[in-house]
Amino acid sequence: MSPEYDAVVIGAGFTGLYALYRLRELGMRIKGYEAGEGPGGTWYWNRYPGAQVDIESLTYSYSFDEDLQQEWHWPEDFSKQKDLEAYANHVADRFDLRKLIQFETRVDRLRFDEDEDLWHVHTDAGDHVTARYVIAATGSLNATNIPEFKGRESFAGESYHTAQWPKERVEFAGKRVGVIGTGSSGVQIIPEIAKEAAHLTVFQRTANFSMPSRNRPMDPEFEREYKKNYRAYREKAASDRSAVVPHIERDRSVFDVGEEERERILNEAWAARSGFRFIRSFNDVLTDAAANEVLAEFVRNKIRQTVRDPEVAELLCPKTHPLGTKRPLLDDGYYETFNRDNVELVDVRTNPIVEITPAGLRTTAHEYELDMLVYATGFDAMTGALTRMTVTGVGGGDLRDKWAHGPANYLGLVIAGFPNLFMVHGPGSPSVLAQMITTGEWQVDWIGDRLKYLRDNGYRRIEATADAEAAWGQETKAIADATLFPRADSWYVGANIPGKPRVFMVYIGGFPAYKQRCDEVVAEGYRGFALS
Repeated sequence: MSPEYDAVVIGAGFTGLYALYRLRELGMRIKGYEAGEGPGGTWYWNRYPGAQVDIESLTYSYSFDEDLQQEWHWPEDFSKQKDLEAYANHVADRFDLRKLIQFETRVDRLRFDEDEDLWHVHTDAGDHVTARYVIAATGSLNATNIPEFKGRESFAGESYHTAQWPKERVEFAGKRVGVIGTGSSGVQIIPEIAKEAAHLTVFQRTANFSMPSRNRPMDPEFEREYKKNYRAYREKAASDRSAVVPHIERDRSVFDVGEEERERILNEAWAARSGFRFIRSFNDVLTDAAANEVLAEFVRNKIRQTVRDPEVAELLCPKTHPLGTKRPLLDDGYYETFNRDNVELVDVRTNPIVEITPAGLRTTAHEYELDMLVYATGFDAMTGALTRMTVTGVGGGDLRDKWAHGPANYLGLVIAGFPNLFMVHGPGSPSVLAQMITTGEWQVDWIGDRLKYLRDNGYRRIEATADAEAAWGQETKAIADATLFPRADSWYVGANIPGKPRVFMVYIGGFPAYKQRCDEVVAEGYRGFALS
């Protein structure tokens, strides 16, 4: 039986678009499916007020086409959602990719045919196609998480999730709004709601570290200089552990300098073009608890200096996890928002949410009347996009069963027992702790090279061995255990999803080391793979 397609690509975010482009360049018959009405992935769905990227625009962009990177103009240092969505649409049109994608269609079932070595792909629209390979470009932050609060469906007012925001403008003016969640989406939307709402109540369970983005209109001279030297900047990013262009690099410990010099370095980093790089001011921040605490207290003092009410400031000071071990946040005026008369902070760690009521929300201490509820409660990260499908591999094995104790895989790319299925930004890869367009391009290129090799050499099946998968899991765990990351109850370990196994899901050895490991596998005769 010949498959209808050489490959199906699931998702039309930035990685999915590039996968379609790359595989088409290899002469493959391809089909793309996307649940949204248009391309963009994260930047299609997360259209809430204040949504913007936390990597500088000129870095967070495609590198595969020189004309594209020269001609596209980013209005700001950190791009807003609308500009990123516009960029995705431009790329889809410029490279004629739209005709390859079936929009408003969600893949809900994958079944591997062992006799024919191909995948049966089923969608919620009733489609059923076959493909030799499946590329899951489904995104790390795709599967929306709305906690099952008692009474949630009873709320009589308006309710929204930041990752399912409507295209139409949502009116906050004159309304009592409650926001649940103070992660990345929360710190971005809260200042925007506060500007309009009659009253805003922020329900915070965990205080997070946030740094100022210092976003501003793109400087034309800076843009010209950057584009003139784009190749050099791309090379710097490719050799950086986080796949960004390092602005501040310190090859010394927090304790290698005196207190006055340390304060100078930290203030310089805090005021830099990207406050996100503050964490990299010294080389031991994520491995030494004492060093981390120095920077954490520096940030807490910035919060105390910003927020006028000492009790509110202290509630906003993170004390339950080391700096950087949860998603570092960038904001535009988040802490300043709590100086407004119409904004209230509620600590739901001390007084948990009991239920959502028709009139609002009730904690163990008080009931809050609300006209609108905004859930900034994030995602079933890293694995949710795949486990919410039914994915059946060799011997009828269900991926949800295989991952019941953690997302076992090889290189963050393939899964033993599920041949010819490739993940991009999957668990076990650098994914969310590296700049995702650059790393996504590289992973797609790596996959494309493998598919070309299989085609040119008469193979039609590739899968990881169980031994290689187990060894990769041990390697990624050992690297994580040498850092402070496992000390945080973060979505990196699935802590935000009840019942999800606590496994650190990101390869944090750095992007260069990851590339080297993947290339070594190929150079050593596809070590850890079975080809047939």
